[in-house]
Amino acid sequence: MDVVSDAISAVRTGRPSSNRLRVSGSWCTRLAPYEGAGFHVVMAGGCWLVPDTGGEPVTLGVGDVVLLPHGAGHVLADSPGDTARAVPFEEMRRPDGDGREVELLCGKYRLDRSRTHPLMAELPEVVHLPNRVGRHPELRSAVDLLANELDERRPGACLALPSLLDLLLIYLVRAWMSEAETGSWPSVLSDPVTTAALRALHSDPAAPWTNDRLAAAAGVSRATLARRFTALVGRAPMAYLTWWRLTLAATRLRDTDASLATVAREAGYGSPYALSHAFSREFGVTPGKYRVSAGSS
Repeated sequence: MDVVSDAISAVRTGRPSSNRLRVSGSWCTRLAPYEGAGFHVVMAGGCWLVPDTGGEPVTLGVGDVVLLPHGAGHVLADSPGDTARAVPFEEMRRPDGDGREVELLCGKYRLDRSRTHPLMAELPEVVHLPNRVGRHPELRSAVDLLANELDERRPGACLALPSLLDLLLIYLVRAWMSEAETGSWPSVLSDPVTTAALRALHSDPAAPWTNDRLAAAAGVSRATLARRFTALVGRAPMAYLTWWRLTLAATRLRDTDASLATVAREAGYGSPYALSHAFSREFGVTPGKYRVSAGSS
C-alpha cells in the first residue's frame, strides 16, 4: 500500500454514514464536535459553513465539497450571521416551500485518533474544495456518482454509497495535498528520495530494514537518505519504521482476533515479548489491554 492509503486505513473504523439535508427559506443548524471526520457535499442551492473554532465563514455552492478532518463543531446556515438561532442537526425540518431549496449530503467517518498518521494530523480544520471547471476531475466524478446513488431504492445503492464515501475521502486528501500551501507532507510526498523510502517501508514493514538497505532501495547514500528523510518527515527512517510497525500492530489488535505471535510477526518483531515491550513503551499499555479497550469502545 502507499502512504496515503495507509494513513487513512490506520485511523478508519467502521463504515461512513451519511444523511441528506433538504431545507429552504431561513434556516440554521449546528453540528456538534465529532470523534472522527465530517463532510458535506452541496447537491443543490448554496449555504454557509461557520466553524466553531473561530475561523472565517465559508460560502458553499453547488458541487462544493468540504471536509472537517478533525471533527470540529460547526454551523450550516442560509447566512453567516446570528448562529445563536441554530437548532441541532437532528431537529431540522423539511422545506416549507418558501425560498430556494438547498440539498446537502452530510456525513461522518469514524476515526481512531490514538494512532493518527502525521499526514492526517496536519490537515487543516476545514478543507474546502470549490467546484471549479477542470480542477480535481476525480473528485468531481465521485461527487457526480454520489448524486446518482442518493436514491436508496436503486439496486445495490446500500453497498455502492459507503464505497463511494470512502473514495470521496481519498480524493479529498489528494486534492488538499495538490493545493496545500502549508504542512510538510505534501512536500514529503513530492520528494523522490523520501517517497521511495516511504513506499519501501510501507510495502513491506516487516522486512529486516536497515539504514543501508533502505538507502539502497531509495537509490541514494545512507547519509543523503538520513538527512532528507529526517528533515522532511521529522523522524529518522528507523524511528519512523518503529512507529509505523507499532501502529500496524495496534490496528491488527483492534480489528482482528489474530494471536499476539501473529501480530508480532506481521509487524516485524521476532517474538510476542519484543512486540509487547515496544508496544507498551509507545502506547503506555500492553497489547492485551489495548485490545480489550479497543474492543469495548
